[in-house]
Amino acid sequence: ENREYQYLYQEGDNFVFMNNDNFEQIYIKQDMVDKREFMVEGMTVNILVHAEQETPLVVELPQFIDTEVTYTEPGLQGDRSSGGTKPATVETGIQIQVPLFIKQDEKIMVDTRDGSYQGRAN
Repeated sequence: ENREYQYLYQEGDNFVFMNNDNFEQIYIKQDMVDKREFMVEGMTVNILVHAEQETPLVVELPQFIDTEVTYTEPGLQGDRSSGGTKPATVETGIQIQVPLFIKQDEKIMVDTRDGSYQGRAN
């Protein structure tokens, strides 16, 4: 069965998720979660659960997440149309490439499959 869970927090080597239907919490080992560097507390994920044994099999993050840029160098004046990029650190701690016009504290959308910038978040 595919079920929606909310990521609550990390405890040791486990991630703690809450079932959105019955509010039960489950603990899942970090190594079972692909792309865990994109996880943000409060995000909704899909977890494939073995229906008879109630054991989690796969944790799927959303394809796109909205995240805040916590650090990036200011872009150079006049570089808006050159199509260049610069490194930016987002709230999860990872570094991605963003266009030169993106500023610190801006919300952006990131593709969790490859870590690419997709646009400004609404």
